[in-house]
Amino acid sequence: MTSVTRTTRLLCFLVPLLLLLYGVLRLIDGMDGDHGPGAAWNLGHTFFLAAFLLFGALVVMLRSLVPLATLRMRTAAGVATVAGVFGAGCFVRVILGDLFPGLAEYAPLPGFLEFVGPMAFQLGMLALLIMMAAARPRRLPMWSPALVFVSFALIAVDLDLIPLAAVVLMAGLAPLARGRTPGTTPPSARTTSKGASE
Repeated sequence: MTSVTRTTRLLCFLVPLLLLLYGVLRLIDGMDGDHGPGAAWNLGHTFFLAAFLLFGALVVMLRSLVPLATLRMRTAAGVATVAGVFGAGCFVRVILGDLFPGLAEYAPLPGFLEFVGPMAFQLGMLALLIMMAAARPRRLPMWSPALVFVSFALIAVDLDLIPLAAVVLMAGLAPLARGRTPGTTPPSARTTSKGASE
């Protein structure tokens, strides 16, 4: 069985944490009634940038956990991965524009991509998680992609809900962060099994 690597577990912990830090700093920055350049704004967006750089890496890691028994599954997983990484890249470009206004003025991201990018990221990542949850044997509990969807929906409703969304995302990715997903073999179990067979 495909195992959850230490890198994947770390990403599933760090991404929600960075998103949480961004959300909290965004609330602090907006306490004066305005969101704009300043220490909280810059630090928060730095965390936000790091979160989406790691989101892109996480999408690639998730693909390695999706069962690829059929051509249809391989194609679907490939398309979802490309969409997720592309969408994360669009987020990174927008965040860089927020941190460096000159970049946004010199090379603005087309409005079409500002809409398509977030959708591609969310659909790509959710598709990979759903494929893992629908696999036989199951690689994720069904509530995992459901919580990730709720997390994305909270952000769409109100950006002030980002801290809550980050906590929900952390819960949704918890099975991967623990490395104890159904259908995978934890490293400790593999070590024990190997020792018993020798």
